[in-house]
Amino acid sequence: AGQVVPFRGGYHAGSIVIVTHRRELYYVLRGGRAIRYPVGVGRAGMAWHGHAWVDRKLVRPAWQAPPSIQRHAPVIPSGSPRNPMGAAVLGLDRGNYAIHGTNNPSSVGKFVSHGCIRMHNRDILDLYRRVRLGTDVYVLR
Repeated sequence: AGQVVPFRGGYHAGSIVIVTHRRELYYVLRGGRAIRYPVGVGRAGMAWHGHAWVDRKLVRPAWQAPPSIQRHAPVIPSGSPRNPMGAAVLGLDRGNYAIHGTNNPSSVGKFVSHGCIRMHNRDILDLYRRVRLGTDVYVLR
């Protein structure tokens, strides 16, 4: 999961940097390196940028579409193949945004979401193990 690559940019080790135009997420390591993962990002008009932090960590959560997407949507239970959250979720302190797995791996690498960051399930599980609550997340254009 992920690939260790050279990384510069002044971010502290342990932080997450997402470069939306490249559709890449970097988990910053010490010594000018980072682990790079491919991601799916917000589609036109739904992408965001700025600073956030991880405020919750969940494994295989149930999911319900927020009202802005669909009214009266049923809850999709944990572990369901229809659940778009995939294997794990790193919830952000910013609205309903999260970094999460997906039940649609072909969407990774594309501009597809309502603002969330999608990862392959093996990648979110790897990142989940590395990240703590309070981890800084920087989303760049």
